[in-house]
Amino acid sequence: MSENRAFLIVMDSAGIGGAPDADRFFNGALPDSGANTIGHIAAAQPLNMPHLARLGLGSAIRLASGQDAPGLMVQPEGLWGAATEISPGKDTPSGHWEIAGVPVPWEWHYFPDTVPSFPAEVTQRLCELAGTEGILANCHASGTQVIDDFGVEHIRTGWPICYTSVDSVLQIAAHEEHFGLDRLIALCEGIAPMLHRMRVGRAIARPFLGETPGQFKRTPNRRDFAIAPPADTILDIATKAGRVTHAIGKIGDIFSHRGISHLHKGKSDADLAEHLVRLGQEAEPGSLTFANFVEFDTNFGHRRDVPGYAAQLEWFDAVAGRFLATLRPGDLAIFTADHGNDPSWPGTDHTRERVPVLGYGLGSRAVGNVGYSDIGASVMAHLGLPKTQHGQSFI
Repeated sequence: MSENRAFLIVMDSAGIGGAPDADRFFNGALPDSGANTIGHIAAAQPLNMPHLARLGLGSAIRLASGQDAPGLMVQPEGLWGAATEISPGKDTPSGHWEIAGVPVPWEWHYFPDTVPSFPAEVTQRLCELAGTEGILANCHASGTQVIDDFGVEHIRTGWPICYTSVDSVLQIAAHEEHFGLDRLIALCEGIAPMLHRMRVGRAIARPFLGETPGQFKRTPNRRDFAIAPPADTILDIATKAGRVTHAIGKIGDIFSHRGISHLHKGKSDADLAEHLVRLGQEAEPGSLTFANFVEFDTNFGHRRDVPGYAAQLEWFDAVAGRFLATLRPGDLAIFTADHGNDPSWPGTDHTRERVPVLGYGLGSRAVGNVGYSDIGASVMAHLGLPKTQHGQSFI
């Protein structure tokens, strides 16, 4: 058995330029063609990211978009390139599944931007599961705004706040104390099979606390109930071969907890960073660690907060430096993303972008434009495991 270790780290939403088919994806009436999450942030304020820049982040941005990124243009010392998605979406499951070797083989179902958004049969089933006479919101909404808009009524009536977005998702917000966290999670778990039959990607529990608008705050106890991948991912292949797999953050939820030996969660990306650094020191020979850092997306991308996203990128680069210092000969670390969420772009939704592919452990190597599935295939090759159904190794 190969003793090589692999670490696959997803910076959620850290895109580097509009994908070739970005004109088919929209924020409102505007196509995503010119979006460039990290590039536009760097143009607004030069970024101090020495560790990822040294791997080749600036060169990857130039390759993907033709633009230079102030603060990031240094001679690459790592493996670098850009990846393009083929799955018909710009969401978390699509990106992660394809990175893991399973492009999405169907069109996701999306709820319309109308009031109500949900069909009567979905609303009826939600009421049955919640034991209520109705639901609140039933529309496209921002997750932070919707609890301010409906939180007081939710506490008074006990009705769950149900909303969606341009993603293939149904989210349910409820008060941890007045409604109950366990009850909220059971509600999401109960509605998930119906949604999955409709090809809706996820049911998400969004608990919150507080008593008045402005004080309502979401808690870290989010739970995602995602549709299972339709074929074996790199996690399945690794565990079936007897390897240990570690999932950090949302990875367990994204892959329906399939193919995972150990799950490492936290209340924030800062907690997840400590798990990553610790596993750099402790992960078993031959193991696969798969991590997602979500706060780029949730805290700054959707909120169109350029300075906040910039600060998060610089914070994460320092984490990357600490983590890379723990690695051993024979280790491979790949930093990538699942989609874009350009905080300088109109709207509040994800952007269809190419993503960086930055590798440590194989010396300086330009891999060019690759596919998402090539990332997973390369991880399997490094671990000496059977390749995924899709993708070709670039190592």
